[in-house]
Amino acid sequence: MDEQWITKFQGLSRLPADIRAELEAGSEIVNVTAGTQIFAPGQTADNLWLLLDGTVKVQQKSETGRDVFLYRVHAGESCVLTTANMLAFEEHSAEGTAETDVRAVAIPRTTFDDLVSKSPVFREFVFTAYSRRITDLFVLIDDIVFQRMDVRLASRLLELADDNHIVRATHAALGTELGTAREVISRTLAEFHRRGWVDQARGEVRLLNLEGLRQLANSS
Repeated sequence: MDEQWITKFQGLSRLPADIRAELEAGSEIVNVTAGTQIFAPGQTADNLWLLLDGTVKVQQKSETGRDVFLYRVHAGESCVLTTANMLAFEEHSAEGTAETDVRAVAIPRTTFDDLVSKSPVFREFVFTAYSRRITDLFVLIDDIVFQRMDVRLASRLLELADDNHIVRATHAALGTELGTAREVISRTLAEFHRRGWVDQARGEVRLLNLEGLRQLANSS
């Protein structure tokens, strides 16, 4: 076990030496490749993952069968749905998939339950992360209900773009990101293209006018 991993998570560095040793001894570092399904609906939540490297995408299938993006877990974060399910002893209702190669610390239920019950510092770490992500989910709901689609798409393109200002995603994948149909994404991107903000190729969108997109994204 990498003894320095705890320093990557705000709050855990304050653990007393005995609790820190117990957490390290009761956890393991795991590595998964991009595309691996980490959890799925109906599975029990047996481990809390704390991400060291990579990103995990969490999404849920709606009643109509459409995949709806919920959030991403980045390095230094944990998954709020896994936390909730472990606390409530419930099964997963969403799917978590490694978007990139992922390195994480897996804390099994026995260690998680023991430390939550007896360590105020660990308990504070768990519930602070939980509260922060719940706030993010309320923001997501607000965006879906109240924000215009062109504003949301501009913001998400800027978020997903790589260092070369390219978003490598299909229209269908962007629809999943924003909880809408592929056709809506295609129409909105066509308008962005007409304005000279983006150029499109198969499976990717190149951002040409970052300032125009930023102005739209900040216009809400």
